[in-house]
Amino acid sequence: MAGLPNLFLFLNDSNIKLMKKTAGFLFIVILIITSCTNRQKGQERKAPSPEIELATNYGRIVLKLYDETPLHRDNFIKIVKDGVLDSLLFHRVIKNFMIQAGDTESKYAEPGDTLGNGDLPYTIPAEINPDLFHKKGVLAAARDDNPERESSSTQFYIVQGKIVNDSLLDVAEKRINSWLAQYYIKHDSTYSNQLDSLETAIKQEDWNTFSRINNKFAELAKSYTNFKPYRIPESHREVYKTIGGTPHLDQNYTVFGEVVSGLNVVDSIATVETDGLARPLKNVRILSAKVIAE
Repeated sequence: MAGLPNLFLFLNDSNIKLMKKTAGFLFIVILIITSCTNRQKGQERKAPSPEIELATNYGRIVLKLYDETPLHRDNFIKIVKDGVLDSLLFHRVIKNFMIQAGDTESKYAEPGDTLGNGDLPYTIPAEINPDLFHKKGVLAAARDDNPERESSSTQFYIVQGKIVNDSLLDVAEKRINSWLAQYYIKHDSTYSNQLDSLETAIKQEDWNTFSRINNKFAELAKSYTNFKPYRIPESHREVYKTIGGTPHLDQNYTVFGEVVSGLNVVDSIATVETDGLARPLKNVRILSAKVIAE
């Protein structure tokens, strides 16, 4: 091409060797930069899940929140940062089952007060994941009998559970499918009028009507087959048969985390003496809750 000198005319053996060395050095530098960049990207992808510390008068519990349930994860982080859980009680404790807390009315509750209805004025859409199940130590959201299985904004439970065998798992499977049948029948267009009446009863807090309609759905569900029955996966069964849990709650409540430290504290709380409504006779309190990893 006119106007451009032929660079190869100026190259000798020394220059060529130098260029080869320089090119080799640059190649190594590029490899190092690329490796570091990829490592940083990998670290970003594998960032640790958020962790919450519950300091209780029975000891410290650390919870890891699952990224698979982002709505529940983010809500839990928010109520912890807002101090909502500070000083609340574990108001419902059942040995070999679970320990429940988060009732916003429990902070100043007197002995004998009935608890379990306190909450913030919103719910969390269900995030029921087939891979997340009620093994010992999981964190899950409490809820009422709303048709959409939406979770309480503040109330949660930690599973203690127990080790079970295949026979008990078969019984749990039937119970799971009974609840699933009730869920699906409520969303079957054939029964839309009854569902509308149920939702109206909820809005009006007409619990007698709600109970009557809900019982009707439960009865209809006994023979309802228009859904795919759930089968407890073999991998889940093995966990239930080794470390335990509460399998009959699977696929009906949102599991959104697990205990990573302090499972012994959960066991201790689960053994406290309770009254007829499962409230501990001696207060079990969340002294404080804080985010320790985000």
